[in-house]
Amino acid sequence: MVKVTVWNEYRHERESESIRAVYPEGIHSQIASFLKEAGLDVKTATLDEPEHGLTEEVLNNTDVLIWWGHKAHKEVSDEIVDRVHQRVLQGMGLVVLHSGHMSKIFMKLMGTSCDLKWREAGEKERLWVMNPSHPIAEGIGEYIELEHEEMYGTHFDVPAPDELIFVGWFEGGNVFPSGSTYRRGSGKIFYFQPGHESYPTYYHPDIQRVIVNGVRWCEPTSRAYPVYGSSQELEPIKREVLQ
Repeated sequence: MVKVTVWNEYRHERESESIRAVYPEGIHSQIASFLKEAGLDVKTATLDEPEHGLTEEVLNNTDVLIWWGHKAHKEVSDEIVDRVHQRVLQGMGLVVLHSGHMSKIFMKLMGTSCDLKWREAGEKERLWVMNPSHPIAEGIGEYIELEHEEMYGTHFDVPAPDELIFVGWFEGGNVFPSGSTYRRGSGKIFYFQPGHESYPTYYHPDIQRVIVNGVRWCEPTSRAYPVYGSSQELEPIKREVLQ
């Protein structure tokens, strides 16, 4: 069974009554609920727990980490970011949601500013499936339509993705690469744009299906982590003395 840790700042839901009305137990709890229904082994962690809930023991027992952050990116300890980064390189999967694009861990893995255009106007978003044969798009029709979402628009300052799964179109005219995959070291990364805290996006069955699919796609392989550093020859090397 895939072991998933859902990480969330858990600040908006505690500080805003309107957001708490949408996610009364926190965004992390809502995401955890449908992952559990899909048969995954799920735990949660939040920013204000010791070590942000991401101790070495927790991460060593995590196959896929889901990351949702927004207003407190700078409060995440660099030591914990380095710890997560190393686990991704070693093979742990990472699903980065919505405003997690500006998290320290995503920026470290991408090596760019990860900046974009945005607009909070409650406009309609239509997420078009660009790669229908990809496992992350399994069970999804030609598009997903959301009645209200925060607009994210290009240019999105990230490296060219390995695979583009979804492109989002917004009512105001903007478009965005809303679902992309990357590989770093032995780890797989899925970035998925929908999920503003003010809207009930994570109750939408197709959004839930994509996140479940993304977790399963990010699951580590059974291959051992490569051994790096000085290496002995496999065959005898004929050494000649240079004159």
